[in-house]
Amino acid sequence: MRLDPADSVDSSAVLPRQRAALRSVPASGQPGDGGPDDPLRLGRPMRRRLLAAVQALLADPSIAGLKDAPKLAAVVLYAKSRAPKGAKNDNQTSIWVAELGRWLGVGESTVHRNVLAPMRATDGLHTKVVTDAQGHPTGLDCLVMPLWRARKDGGPAHPLALSKAELATLLRLIEALFGHGWTPEGKEPTPPGLLAGRRGKGAATDRLGLLLMVLSTPASGWLQLCGGSVKAKEGRGAATLARLLGCSPSGARKVLARLTEAGVVARQHRDTVTWMRGKGRVMLLPVARAYGRRPRFLEAVQEPKPSFSVRPDGAFGDLGPVDDAAALGTSGVGGAEGAGDAVVQERPDGAELHADHASVVTPVVDLSLAGGFSGEGREADGRRPGRACVREDQAADGETGVAEAGSSVAKADPLRGEKPKEAPGDEQEQADGVATAGARLTVVGGRQTQQGRSELPADLDLRVALTPVAWLWQGLNRWQQKRVVKATELELAQLRNVLEWQAQAPSVLAARLTSRLKETGGEALITCPFGWITRRGLVRRPSCSDVRCDDGVRLDTGADCDNCVNVLHVRRAWRVRIAAEVDQELPGLEQDARYREIETRMHRHAEAEAADLVARQAEAREREAQRAAARAQAEEQAAIERERAAARQVVACADCGRARSAGLCEACDHRRQTEALIAEAGLLAATWSADLTDPAAVAAVAAEVRTAIEADIAAEWEQFQQITDLADLEAAGPDVVEDTAAHNAFLAAESAVTEYQHQALVMLGRSEEAQAEARKAYATERAKPWFQALPDSDDALRAATEAAAQAQARTAEYLLTVRLKQLRIQARPEPVRPAPWPQRLPELAAHPLHGEPLEVIA
Repeated sequence: MRLDPADSVDSSAVLPRQRAALRSVPASGQPGDGGPDDPLRLGRPMRRRLLAAVQALLADPSIAGLKDAPKLAAVVLYAKSRAPKGAKNDNQTSIWVAELGRWLGVGESTVHRNVLAPMRATDGLHTKVVTDAQGHPTGLDCLVMPLWRARKDGGPAHPLALSKAELATLLRLIEALFGHGWTPEGKEPTPPGLLAGRRGKGAATDRLGLLLMVLSTPASGWLQLCGGSVKAKEGRGAATLARLLGCSPSGARKVLARLTEAGVVARQHRDTVTWMRGKGRVMLLPVARAYGRRPRFLEAVQEPKPSFSVRPDGAFGDLGPVDDAAALGTSGVGGAEGAGDAVVQERPDGAELHADHASVVTPVVDLSLAGGFSGEGREADGRRPGRACVREDQAADGETGVAEAGSSVAKADPLRGEKPKEAPGDEQEQADGVATAGARLTVVGGRQTQQGRSELPADLDLRVALTPVAWLWQGLNRWQQKRVVKATELELAQLRNVLEWQAQAPSVLAARLTSRLKETGGEALITCPFGWITRRGLVRRPSCSDVRCDDGVRLDTGADCDNCVNVLHVRRAWRVRIAAEVDQELPGLEQDARYREIETRMHRHAEAEAADLVARQAEAREREAQRAAARAQAEEQAAIERERAAARQVVACADCGRARSAGLCEACDHRRQTEALIAEAGLLAATWSADLTDPAAVAAVAAEVRTAIEADIAAEWEQFQQITDLADLEAAGPDVVEDTAAHNAFLAAESAVTEYQHQALVMLGRSEEAQAEARKAYATERAKPWFQALPDSDDALRAATEAAAQAQARTAEYLLTVRLKQLRIQARPEPVRPAPWPQRLPELAAHPLHGEPLEVIA
């Protein structure tokens, strides 16, 4: 197949003003470094140009109807294609199938079956295997047909007709997003992309979605969301991604959740003063970092500072001019818009926002000092506000000893309208040898225990999972914190065994803790933090027997548990059935009596089901015990067999006496097999060339065959010696030459047996019996009803000939089997029968017994 069907005009010679406005990216930048050469720093014209090209490629009729993996393959091959040179339309690219699979995050077989085959079927891709001079494949030339048709028919103005610099920019962007990384010789290594580790099911969808979102995101890092009305369950971000991918909003919501878990997307909702969830937005974190933007709402989540009270989300003016990310509050960062967001609390249309302060304010005291502005009432050790009457009878300037022993907040409490003379952190810094809050001693149960650390564990998974209960964590002592860490690690291990993507385990556990906190009513209502975390927060609450069920929700998908729905359906069906039985057996009952009767029967049915469950569990335990006993017995038998094999291994060879040969060395084993094969070849030759009733004729044929095979063995060994240096074999071991000679003899005898068997079948097929069977089969086939009209037709003669050949072959095989059996019986030595007892008794009587003298009886 020719991959260059036609020529087209060079696009670089047209529209020079437009080409000059597009800025390409050099290949020296790394993704996420924020430098001017970062692959994600695209100019607005370049970004729009690449987005239009990718969307035009995906909208082509030969690509639009395919799945996401072929679509992503088309984009990758399009980015790796060569730009046209002069008048030649050279649009093809060369790639390995395995390399294309690494670009897509799938295996090589998946590329053959689900990528290349559908694209060839829709005429979206033409391929040709490239081979070297020896015929070995060296690559796969691919021609993306939408690109070829665009450059042929549309010309340089077509969206797909990118220049060399634009294609290089697109390829560099794809490498930064999901390239698999490589280290070429003599060049700088290319690091893996952001989603290089995402492989398997859904990997191609995630990579394609990230590419489209990056191309749709401006320099601010915020994704341009679609307009119009959207479903509250999915959200506007999922609706936007659904339009980009051409899928359903529910599917796009799952893709967005996976990208959020991968750390490349952050979602956030702006909270209003009415505590309702406001407008949602989606940030592409790699794009934001590429332009040097650090989202402040992420910093607020990652580095909490409880030393001062939280500013209301509606008050924007106190912080002065900030970027777009800082003006959106701190709620909903990185959260998946899953089933829990089915009812989104949007801001009512008539509700007014909190009045903003002045856009520019000169702060009197730095915020890091944690004092000096209105509303502060929480110390660094917790979230409970300090009382205004604390040490009210003491001087504010700290003249008394009691005031000096208190904290800096006691000296100047903002709730009493006093201004601090110094920062509360200065006195703490000046104290030498004073223990921090993580090592305080508290009285628990009448004894002193060491207060736990206020910081969450350093392990990232534990930190993410325990973030919702960070305040409860501060109230635990060291022993309790260790127990909570062990319980969390155990639950994370169970989640990793259940979830398809193990990296989701910390976020799933954090979502569970958040849900349990909402059920409780908040952290302030929890009186026993340790008991609540270990007995209620971390514990999975299955509503059915499925290990993936937690409160009726599947842990791996986030959807409703099908098993729970089935159980509920079965219970409702039983209630309807019992109600019908009650109405039939006891008609005319009052409503209350009918309800009590139904509940009684339902209770009996539940007890019966529980008893059946207990019985089935007992049977399951018994079967498990039986399987364990069987496994133990099998292991014991295997150990015995291994001991026997080890004992047999030290036994010398029975034929030649070679030590440690397991009773028979390799050379002697081959000799025995060779002798058996030579005898078999002699019998095969005698089946057609000798009189079976004459043992002498059979023995003569066997002797001839033995002589011929031994001559072949000698010739094979001589030829082997000519091509092999025996000195090397002798250097390898003392018995290597002998083993090799025996093995060559065995191979020669085996080949000779095959030849003699084929020759015997051919000769027996020419026998009178075989010919008679062939004639009968030929006549029978021609006499069949469907050949009676034209018995001499080509079809009739062909079928009769085939039937005759099959009958002849079957007869020859039968004759060979029967004659071999007869020869083996004749060759079997006859058993020696003992003499009759009347002949043996006189001989036995003549022998004296042991120790008995001979006496002559007259």
